[in-house]
Amino acid sequence: MNSKSGLHPKNKHKSGYDFPLLVKQNQALQSFVSKNKYGNLSVNFSDPKAVKELNKSLLKSHYQIDFWDFPDENLCPPIPGRVDYIHHLADLINASGNQSEIKILDIGTGATCIYPLLGNASYGWKFTGTDVDTTSLVAAQKIIDKNQLNDQIELRFQSDKQHILKNILQEKDQFSATMCNPPFYKSEAEARGANARKSRNLGNNAVRNFAGNNNELWYTGGEKAFLHNYLYESSLYPKQSKWFTSLVSKKENVESLQKSAQKLEAKAFKVIPMHQGNKVTRIVAWQF
Repeated sequence: MNSKSGLHPKNKHKSGYDFPLLVKQNQALQSFVSKNKYGNLSVNFSDPKAVKELNKSLLKSHYQIDFWDFPDENLCPPIPGRVDYIHHLADLINASGNQSEIKILDIGTGATCIYPLLGNASYGWKFTGTDVDTTSLVAAQKIIDKNQLNDQIELRFQSDKQHILKNILQEKDQFSATMCNPPFYKSEAEARGANARKSRNLGNNAVRNFAGNNNELWYTGGEKAFLHNYLYESSLYPKQSKWFTSLVSKKENVESLQKSAQKLEAKAFKVIPMHQGNKVTRIVAWQF
């Protein structure tokens, strides 16, 4: 079920942003706030510094995250869309029956550690975050340390970029769900080309807003190859997570994934639509 804004009914941001409150929580946001052409307070969303300060304010105001910082080359995630995944995942987990302690595996947690922060603040879930990039893990660990969340969030390094769950899952692991925001592009060249197009559309100053290191933006074979690898590896660990889930940007990737899931004898396969403004994406979820 979606609200009028397209966001989940439980999403705290479905009615927009309370800029006076956000500025009160984070004075650094003040210089980026001005009235837009409709006479409403807003920020320039093509300015990465403005987006970062807005996100810091949202995390502090609504999720009690006092420290949130990371290198400029890393992607700056939109909070409303990220927390929407969390709320839809909560619906999926709740529909599967009561669980005493919910543990989530976040694949590709990144330097911002955004899903563990939001999931822990919103539902008290415990997280294990993984990444192939040590620099990102260092930044994420600093966020965890500064917010005193070491007993809630742990990080694991994926030493082999070819694998997603192999080398990560341990025999004792039991997760309620896995989650993932997969790389979209097939190569660095494709990612740079898309970045340049977005920059032209929004103005030359927009380049940094679409920053992102290689691991965040591209994977050999693109989103489709990543998803099929993830699905196959999940079949090797069928009992270690109740649900395996991922965002899927390209609608055409859902059908091939569903066919492969049937071949691998997945007992359930769900597609959960997500809307944010004009952007339509979806969560796919499967279990064995």
